[in-house]
Amino acid sequence: MPPFPPKPLSDGIPKPKRLRDIPSYMYKRVRGFLVRLFYIVRLVWDTAPWLLMLLALFCLVEGLLPVAGAYITSELLNGISHLIGEGHTESAQAFAVLRPILYLFVLEFLYLFLRRVVARLSSMVTSLSGEMVTNHIKVLIIEKSKTVDQASFDRPEFYEKLENANREASMRPIHILTATFNVISALISVISFIVVLSTLSIFAPIIVILASIPGAFINYYYRNRNFRYMRRHSKERREMNYYSNTMVNKDYAKEIKLLGLGDTFVAKYKQAFKRYFAGLKRIILREGLWQTLVSFLVVLCNCALFLYVAYTIVFENRQIGDYSLYTGALTSIAGYVTTLVTATATIYEGTLFIDNMMQYMAEKPTIVASTEQARTPVRGEHTLTLEHVSFCYPGSELDVIHDVNLTLRSGERTVLVGLNGAGKTTLIKLITRLYDPTEGRILLDGVDIRSYDPEAYHDLFGIIFQDYGKYAVTARENILFGDVRREPNDAQVREAAQNGNADQFIEELPSGYETPLTRMFEDDGIELSGGQWQKLSVARAFYKDSDILILDEPTAALDALAEMEVFRQFKKLSDGRISIFVSHRLSGAVDADQIVVLEKGCVSEIGTHDELMERRGRYFLLFSTQASRYTGVAYGDAPDAE
Repeated sequence: MPPFPPKPLSDGIPKPKRLRDIPSYMYKRVRGFLVRLFYIVRLVWDTAPWLLMLLALFCLVEGLLPVAGAYITSELLNGISHLIGEGHTESAQAFAVLRPILYLFVLEFLYLFLRRVVARLSSMVTSLSGEMVTNHIKVLIIEKSKTVDQASFDRPEFYEKLENANREASMRPIHILTATFNVISALISVISFIVVLSTLSIFAPIIVILASIPGAFINYYYRNRNFRYMRRHSKERREMNYYSNTMVNKDYAKEIKLLGLGDTFVAKYKQAFKRYFAGLKRIILREGLWQTLVSFLVVLCNCALFLYVAYTIVFENRQIGDYSLYTGALTSIAGYVTTLVTATATIYEGTLFIDNMMQYMAEKPTIVASTEQARTPVRGEHTLTLEHVSFCYPGSELDVIHDVNLTLRSGERTVLVGLNGAGKTTLIKLITRLYDPTEGRILLDGVDIRSYDPEAYHDLFGIIFQDYGKYAVTARENILFGDVRREPNDAQVREAAQNGNADQFIEELPSGYETPLTRMFEDDGIELSGGQWQKLSVARAFYKDSDILILDEPTAALDALAEMEVFRQFKKLSDGRISIFVSHRLSGAVDADQIVVLEKGCVSEIGTHDELMERRGRYFLLFSTQASRYTGVAYGDAPDAE
């Protein structure tokens, strides 16, 4: 389960226009910051509670050690100064002379050793937690992807969320948490050193802290600007990723080389980077200039305070070790305040970026059961009915599917035909409920499919899409992926391969069904041809013991003989099932029980091959045109295309 709260808190809080709005504005900013920080703490806690407890322990120890070290060094200097004042000169008595301060050397040794051990252990725990937290977040992201609607992938803003979530999944959360603990340990050290300095002057630590405020303001201001710039220019980052990934994608390598597209894509990458970097460079340079000016003022204040400490040592009869203690305290306070400023700015910026992940995790699915008691479809024969179904993609007002009425029955073979863009694949996505219609409804056995549990409904289908998956696993696993809920059965795998006309080429692979496909992970992996991949995807669809079988353009990469074999097997496997076949090649439609002709998202004709040929309409035109291409003989007088 995602950690609390999977609710985005965008930093887009409108700036106050009136003085009385400032408290509310600051409250919202602080609340948003704390909620994001708590979200990150929960991420680490959910990964492994012991990591969080160890980091907290090291935080406490690292906060107290510097103060202890400063006191030990101060006492050691005072002891050495006292011995020098006594005038000891004979080295033979060195051990006896140094005996009063030997315990201080032991304490110094223990302090230095403990500091190194704590630093090493802290580094180890941080490295371990970084890997574990990254893995935990990656799992959350891919688990979340199972619930995301198909429609979400059609929205550019969703891709931005997904890109941002994946980018932040690396080390951002653990960096923020580490910075948070650094702030706490720095606060412990600062408070301790303020107590030390108060014995000299209560104004000294106040001056150091006040001198650091401008730097803090600049840090926060530019962290916020950096975040807003990164968010506004997410498009340029995606463009850079696209062009760089395209250049190293093995599937594009041949075309890029032969068409000479390399220089074009490199130029496009450089242009995107130039646009992205121009504004970022200005932000970095301006921040650097302001920080340099502030650093000059801070150093000036420190030098003045050092002079004051020297004055008190000389004229107020203090020990030389006190100079080390007080100047060390001043230096430490200045350093820790800088750490506080830098770390809190890092935390603030990081929590703004982590909002990207929170937005992704808050993506709500809409493809859910419409009733609290979701129905489970009964396996067997079905009737699937589309009533006045229309659909347009999110962000568009143009219907891709318009007022479609259609009935599909078990035992009938239905072929969807039409030109590219006619809406065939979109109609399949509606039938399988990857999308819901914007108008009308789809009924399974007289019940609206939105009443069924989506997972149980999807389990009815054995399907191959045009853009089928090419999975970098063995040939056997590629077929098994057709139904991962079933207990693996090698005999059924082979039967599915035979039905998909893939058995012969699989047997000829070096390790048969256990041959790894693609060379993505294995040196002995085999790269299949397009036709072989398509046969494998058809076998995957046939492996599923489904009630509804859908093949969407399954023969596009197959030769004529392989295509006819798929048609033959499809006819054989259609018995007792709703069977839908989508193809541009109309030779497979001749024996169909029902041919549905789609044109611009509408059903223009329905009937058998003979019925539609007699009507001499759109189907007649498509079929006769294809027939004349193969035979060179016109198939009757075709009507005008329009």
